[in-house]
Amino acid sequence: MVDAQAQVRPGGRSAKVRAAVHHAVAQLLAEEPAEALTIPAVAARAGVHPTTVYRRWGSAAQLLSDVATSRFSGDVVVPDTGTLAGDLERWLGDVATDLADPDTLALMRAAIGSGPEGGCACIGDRHEQLSAIIERERSRGGRAPAVESAVDFLLGPLYYRAIFSAQPASSDWARELVTTFLSAARALA
Repeated sequence: MVDAQAQVRPGGRSAKVRAAVHHAVAQLLAEEPAEALTIPAVAARAGVHPTTVYRRWGSAAQLLSDVATSRFSGDVVVPDTGTLAGDLERWLGDVATDLADPDTLALMRAAIGSGPEGGCACIGDRHEQLSAIIERERSRGGRAPAVESAVDFLLGPLYYRAIFSAQPASSDWARELVTTFLSAARALA
């Protein structure tokens, strides 16, 4: 009798196919406009049959969402400088640097253009990181603004500049944004 557990291959063919497909998406987005990204094109670049890609992801939109979720998860570390201002400045500066990368922008624009699910994939991890920073400040006994206010005031302008502007946000601009946000939050408290 064959043990079912012995047949599981962590990191086996499935992981290799996923990595090859994700890499193919990144390459295609770097070379072509997002509209050229099709399941057959991705499959050809990844060296797999299109049916493999359709079976796993179903559509280009779902594939882009998966790639974006993978790309935007865990790549920016939540700092612990000891102060809310320091944590937000360092974190937002790192996010601004990440969003200035042309490959990152191409993936974001393609994922957002694929539908609401793609947009959520691009921002979900950032929202969790910001929540962690604010909750840490509260656990230190400090007064911290609401997470949604921080998302709107800090991430909104940063993502707007990254996606719609020819002038992405710099780390210095991001730090100024934090200073303005914290001043406004103190004034309203």
